[in-house]
Amino acid sequence: MTRENAIRLFRDQRVRVHWDDEKEKWFFSIVDIIGILTDSVNPNNYWKVLKSRLKKEGSELVTNCNQLKMESSDGKFYKTDVADTEQLLRLIQSIPSPKAEPFKLWLAKVGYERIEETEDPEKAFDRAMETYLKKGYSKNWINQRLKSIEVRKELTDEWNIRGMKEGLEYAILTNEITKAWADRDVKAYKKLKGLKKENLRDNMTNLELVLNMLAEASTTEISKEKRPQGIVENIDVARKGGNAAKQARLEIEKQTGKSIISSKNAKNLLQNSEDENKNIEE
Repeated sequence: MTRENAIRLFRDQRVRVHWDDEKEKWFFSIVDIIGILTDSVNPNNYWKVLKSRLKKEGSELVTNCNQLKMESSDGKFYKTDVADTEQLLRLIQSIPSPKAEPFKLWLAKVGYERIEETEDPEKAFDRAMETYLKKGYSKNWINQRLKSIEVRKELTDEWNIRGMKEGLEYAILTNEITKAWADRDVKAYKKLKGLKKENLRDNMTNLELVLNMLAEASTTEISKEKRPQGIVENIDVARKGGNAAKQARLEIEKQTGKSIISSKNAKNLLQNSEDENKNIEE
């Protein structure tokens, strides 16, 4: 999307959306979604009543609701209640409508699957394999991607031992690793590949994945030896782990004469996978 404010189609109806580059989140107009799911002639009034009920129930959705100026049907911009994806899914659960039922069933299914994966983590890998195959990734790429998930889990387990908090601190450390091995932070890397909310690793080439794994595995091993305390010491370890992979990257680029850091994203990877399959069939 080239504009910050845009209009998306949802079942042939318009939904106003906004991409927040800083938060890396999509925000959706609540009244537009309500209008689609309820067929209400007055979605603004429907939302007003629903918001009052949710507030009485103590729902954090109303408290955390944001407002953004969005273009109305008269061409003017007005402050509009918006919700991010997580808030939107929570909102849908509160709407008694046949059109909302498929979303509710999907949420129940996802919740059940997550409980299963907690009891048997192997199922998470099986589902990931199935999902990537359906998207059209090659089996070779998928094997690398699943291995990268395993390496990442070992790293986050180590960070947890060192007292790092999931969320902001994990993001800071990941950014430092990426800057060290790829010479660009996560945001710049995603921009290079034309990404917004999409997962960076899902848009890496095989070689990018391998080097990212090397950077994270190196960070894990160095951390185990150094036993860093606090965010500053952990950042230092993250940079050391990333630099180990950077040396490998520079050597490969020296030998091949081309950059490993690529602007290719999932679309290119899937197209290459289709071409490979055609060549095999021929």
